[in-house]
Amino acid sequence: MIFAVWIPLLMPLLAVPAARRLAESLPPRPAAWLLTGCAALLAGCTTAALGLLATAGALRLPPVAALEHLSLPLLGDDPAVSVPAAWVAVGLLAACACAVAYRTARHRGELRAARRGTAAHPVSGDLCVLPDAAPDAYALPGRPGRVVVTAGMLRALSPAEREALFAHERAHLAGRHHLFLLTVALAAACHPLLRALRAPLAFALERWADESAASRVGDRRLTARAIGRAALAARPDAPAPYRPRTVLAATAGPVPRRVEALLTPAPEPHTPALRTGFRGRRLIAAALLTCVTFSAASALDAAADLHQTVEVAQGETSGH
Repeated sequence: MIFAVWIPLLMPLLAVPAARRLAESLPPRPAAWLLTGCAALLAGCTTAALGLLATAGALRLPPVAALEHLSLPLLGDDPAVSVPAAWVAVGLLAACACAVAYRTARHRGELRAARRGTAAHPVSGDLCVLPDAAPDAYALPGRPGRVVVTAGMLRALSPAEREALFAHERAHLAGRHHLFLLTVALAAACHPLLRALRAPLAFALERWADESAASRVGDRRLTARAIGRAALAARPDAPAPYRPRTVLAATAGPVPRRVEALLTPAPEPHTPALRTGFRGRRLIAAALLTCVTFSAASALDAAADLHQTVEVAQGETSGH
């Protein structure tokens, strides 16, 4: 077990770059699901590996071994390695649990504070207008969800551009994009390498909302113009009040790339370039699937090995 259990802890070194590369070549919606799913799976395998390390070391402690009726010589592994590794794993698991609990509580607290802060302002349907002069807009999830926009942003856009901006924010609400970001944030609390998935995920979610808005208003150029003008008007040093950290705004991310994507026509199917790109995606997808599968299989193999070792140790003591 001692060898297989380390694989889930190291596999993000290969899986994270592969996931980022694959997400760049996918449409926004599947890219967002891919990045979020990989983060969740890799974080789950990491947590399982730490739990197995902690369990294996704990079983080597004489009080625990006596409680479980185990024969210490039959537990295998070098206690000089397994016991210290167990203490490290326990510390890491405690740190992960605290980080996950803190980020979850902070997320909920920020959403409650945002809803309380915006409740005193005028609401028309799902639209809440703040009197702030600084241009900004974002989607505030909840029941019901709200599109929060400042008076400064309304003055910066034409009526048609406002509708495109509102469609973008409504797409964030409909897709529950804040949960994607929260999932990756919690996964990153379990393994620091998974933080690298946050930026490409945010971009994929913004592109998802951009495409939804363009489909809703029926004009890709109008949507691109609305996103560009909103980003030019917004001031990063003066964000709208009450905005939670896990809430996306239309002005976030690499806006020039998003505008370029909206203005670039989709490639024709069955072209040589598209077929070449598809072959490349298949190779990267195969590599990523191998990484994730190998990580999960290693965790399962380590768990099965530990279970078998415990059964052998218990059988020996019961035989005496």
